[in-house]
Amino acid sequence: MAPELQKVQKYLAGFGLADRVKELDQTSATAQQAAQALQVGPGCIAKTISLKKGDGCVLIVTSGDRKIDNAKFKHTFGLRAELLSTNEVLPLTGYPIGSVCPFCCADTAQVWLDVSLRRFSRVYPAAGTSNSVAALTCAELERAGHSTGWVDVCKPMTPRKEGTVQ
Repeated sequence: MAPELQKVQKYLAGFGLADRVKELDQTSATAQQAAQALQVGPGCIAKTISLKKGDGCVLIVTSGDRKIDNAKFKHTFGLRAELLSTNEVLPLTGYPIGSVCPFCCADTAQVWLDVSLRRFSRVYPAAGTSNSVAALTCAELERAGHSTGWVDVCKPMTPRKEGTVQ
């Protein structure tokens, strides 16, 4: 078991949630991959988006079928939504790309939950590796993720046209 996964499992044990962590046989680095691995809709995947904020970052945990709405983000946080660069993700979040989660993050990260998650009775955030998730209710995620609060900063993804990237 990877050290990051052990760290998250130990952390969640403090909330009585260690048994909710699942290590998967395939990658769950993207919302689509996690949904396929768990055989659930992508909306149930609680993806963590890492955005710049001063010397630190804001982690928006949102439904896997949503994306950041720049106008809503700017209205809420007073700054333009800008993803962390590849080199910033690990030092500012405590996790590598594809593994960022809202648990025991670096001190430079502030966790917010998007209201889009509230549509689901159970959501699946990453658990510190690119092939692990935790199965949690929104209330459990709010408590264990030490979230700062709930925000409405996302919008539905537009359907992809064949051959395009979103």
